[in-house]
Amino acid sequence: MTAWVIRQDREGEPRDAFQLEQIEVPQPQAFEVVVRVMAAGVNFNNVWAALGTPVSVFRYHPEEDHHIGGSDASGIVWKVGDGVTRWKIGDEVVIHCNQASYEDVEVHGLDPLAAPSQKIWGYETSWGSFAQFCKVQAQQLLAKPEHLTWEEAAAYGLTYFTAYRMLIDQCKLQAGHKVLVWGAAGGLGVFATQLCALTGADCVGVVSSDEKGELVKQLGAKDFINRSAFAGMMREGGETPDEEQARFAESRRFGKRVKEILGDAPDIVFEHVGKATFPTSVFVVKPFGKVVICGATSGFHLDFDVRYLWMRQKQIIGSHFANAWECTKANDLIRESKIRPVLWKTMPFEGVAEAHQLMYENKHSGKIAVLVGASETGLGKTADGPGAISAEVGS
Repeated sequence: MTAWVIRQDREGEPRDAFQLEQIEVPQPQAFEVVVRVMAAGVNFNNVWAALGTPVSVFRYHPEEDHHIGGSDASGIVWKVGDGVTRWKIGDEVVIHCNQASYEDVEVHGLDPLAAPSQKIWGYETSWGSFAQFCKVQAQQLLAKPEHLTWEEAAAYGLTYFTAYRMLIDQCKLQAGHKVLVWGAAGGLGVFATQLCALTGADCVGVVSSDEKGELVKQLGAKDFINRSAFAGMMREGGETPDEEQARFAESRRFGKRVKEILGDAPDIVFEHVGKATFPTSVFVVKPFGKVVICGATSGFHLDFDVRYLWMRQKQIIGSHFANAWECTKANDLIRESKIRPVLWKTMPFEGVAEAHQLMYENKHSGKIAVLVGASETGLGKTADGPGAISAEVGS
């Protein structure tokens, strides 16, 4: 099969790290399924895989000398391994990216995310979706929403299911909550914004341009904040005392703007930026409020004034993807059109490296999908219903 492959000796910028190769089609073991990939979704995790930072993905699967990335896919069941009874050849599916060993006891009573074997498929494992065929555990399969095209169905899994667990399960999001969403026009933020609107919570989205701000308002945000108006609040690390005082003043000014929009300080801050924003997140969330974080795209060494945490009894909650139950419940909302994918661009299979380069350079809004087995856009839809929302406002 044809696959986009990263090898350790060419880690670097995505345009160089990803190269097309011919690889043997994987074969399913017990409780595994091979899927003919029709479309794949692009996520920041395989930007990291290309760069080899913060750690090389080959640390996670040293038994393999290649990495086939891709943690989102829509496709057709091609082969099933021994013991698979729920899925059959020909089923149309989407894939969630959490893997764990069936033998780990945490899977059978605590949470698969707590299992020592837990890995993110297509990042901490190989055999991801940037290939004509991919191999997954049977429990990773979800029914494809019939009203979505292949590319639309590949454009939501990792980021949406992550946002669902963060807000619905970890923070118990409910009507009346006030929420600050960083990166609200990105792959995570577009779903956090929709979940707030669906539950009756008010949110304000932080974005990098007014155009992206109009998108998040379309998705249900009360308003947006262009981060360029508060550039001085971004933590770079190593600030002098005077620089830190000036940065903190900007955070105070930002917090006032958030209160103006929401009517009060946020109950929840939706975090995934990390070093640049985390001190501000801890400062602006209200007493007894929650900062929930699932990533750190600007850096994972966080430095903040902990007095604003303990003296005001705030909480920091770490969250990592979602389990199969949460993915199923979240996918039901997509199937019911209560949440919709937000698709910025669909690219041909030849564009996988370019797509990751665009994401690396923050030149995207919402999700990028890549056609794999689908010959053109618009295929795969078998029922009526609204498709993806375009991340290009007005298009």
